[in-house]
Amino acid sequence: MTRSVAILGTRGYPSYYGGFETAVRFIAPHLAEKGWDVTVYGRNGAVKSDDATRDQRVISRLTRGVESKSLSTLSYGFTSVADTARRRPDVALVMNVANGFWLPLLRARGIPSVVNVDGIEWERAKWGRAAKAVFHGGARFTAKFGDHLVYDAKAIAARWKTEFNRDGHYIPYGGIDSLGAGREAEFPPGSYVLMVARFVPENTVLEFFKAVERLPESVPVVVVGTAGYGGALDERARELAERRESFHWLGHISDDARLHSLWENAGVYFHGHSVGGTNPALVQAMWCSAPTVARDTTFNREVLADSGVFVPPEPGAIAPALLAVLEGGQTRQSLRESTRARAERDFSWTDVCERYESVLEQAIGRRR
Repeated sequence: MTRSVAILGTRGYPSYYGGFETAVRFIAPHLAEKGWDVTVYGRNGAVKSDDATRDQRVISRLTRGVESKSLSTLSYGFTSVADTARRRPDVALVMNVANGFWLPLLRARGIPSVVNVDGIEWERAKWGRAAKAVFHGGARFTAKFGDHLVYDAKAIAARWKTEFNRDGHYIPYGGIDSLGAGREAEFPPGSYVLMVARFVPENTVLEFFKAVERLPESVPVVVVGTAGYGGALDERARELAERRESFHWLGHISDDARLHSLWENAGVYFHGHSVGGTNPALVQAMWCSAPTVARDTTFNREVLADSGVFVPPEPGAIAPALLAVLEGGQTRQSLRESTRARAERDFSWTDVCERYESVLEQAIGRRR
């Protein structure tokens, strides 16, 4: 019997904005291949309809919303949930706890929900007091009305058990073999420091920029990312690029092969994310064998274990750690081998997609 699923809460399919969008680019085609009717809700302008990798079996539905930093998730979430409630698929896969406010609409229509709660959004520094309250309120609604919860990190699961008394399913993000293999390197392989991150405070971007000032001028630094809405961190990156010939700010990159090639050829990769559980960029960097220096957090230690170097979010600690890996040939090679081995063992998209499918089937079975 054909099963139907609506995927809500992302910018759409295919989209390259963040972790949720990355997950959907793998989960949606997997479900379609297994015979599911798959509909992914998205936003106008955020979906690459002409993407050559797009699976034509996946239906993309665009709804309206308010395109702003504070209202986009809530507004697009409401319109997509309303449309889903009208169409009544067998199950809904909902991303982001901010959409928890709309889960009662799905329950009222008899549509079971599987909710990926993401990280602890109400603790992110980029949100103001009102936004943090909204996310925390959405989490409470998710805890009360979500049928099945998915946590991408064991530390997130423990937090939800403590704060909301909810159990769930641990499903991390996955990665794939580097698409950059055979691609001509943009910078001399093994010579440069790489950072890939959205420009928000909790990703240690400012501390990294200050650490760059402590590196020799001769050390190439490559930065991928932007704030998306402009701001002080974008200006700081622009200023560094103008002042230091070895500093290369590439902005946002949606070409996976190019991004993978940058990870694959980096002398050292800095991962400064501090809030959010298992980070998909870190997992993919591991698949690309990038020797990694990471901010010392519970989440990063859970993902990297003994295959990374950990530092506090201080420029005086970040800079020497980057240089030690960049200039230590044996250390760098050891990190390359161990990080790739761990990625293959614990973070496969094939395994991740199968686990999502299993939870969706459980949700349908529970309703019946």
